[in-house]
Amino acid sequence: MDKTGILLDVKEYPDTDVQKNQVLTLEEWQEKWVDRQIGFHKEQGHELLKKHLDTFLKGKSGLRVFFPLCGKAVEMKWFADRGHSVVGVEISELGIREFFTEQNLSYSEEPIMEIPGTKVFKSSSGNISLYCCNLFDLSRANIGKFDRIWDRGALVAINPCDRQRYADIMLSLTRKGFQYLLCVLSYDPTKHSGPPFYVPDAEIKRLFDGKHHAL
Repeated sequence: MDKTGILLDVKEYPDTDVQKNQVLTLEEWQEKWVDRQIGFHKEQGHELLKKHLDTFLKGKSGLRVFFPLCGKAVEMKWFADRGHSVVGVEISELGIREFFTEQNLSYSEEPIMEIPGTKVFKSSSGNISLYCCNLFDLSRANIGKFDRIWDRGALVAINPCDRQRYADIMLSLTRKGFQYLLCVLSYDPTKHSGPPFYVPDAEIKRLFDGKHHAL
């Protein structure tokens, strides 16, 4: 990632510690899917990615693209339709099955041998693989390296105490010359407990060693 770029005039809030002890369990995330509390899902895809897609892809073909906490993001099919290989991870099996159903994609499922009790769902075309497991267990599955990561709502969903571990995993999955597109939210954390959580620019710089620029 380039260290230079254009910074938007986004208001920063100082009271970031108010959310630091907030914790959602994996079971609570699964319940959100069952109870249809999935306002984070965008049926038409994310406007940020639409706006910056060409810059993100840089005209490349055959890229490997990673979707952390992928849910049933329609953007996964966008990349697959452009000839890229998509890998995602999501704790909700319901969300994964809904993705394939809503996108009219046939798929198979098989156990992830390295992570007992979990599954990977693969499109019949072979270019979409979605792992149904805890993101922090995924490294055991040896999923390889990626050219692009589209973080449309993962960093802001991860419990604040887990952010450094999350960033370390993301960086460990990247190839040389990778691009990481990250979407965060700007709001007063004293007025909303999260998730999504507030992640200030200073923390993003710390997590990713300053190797980023804001759009």
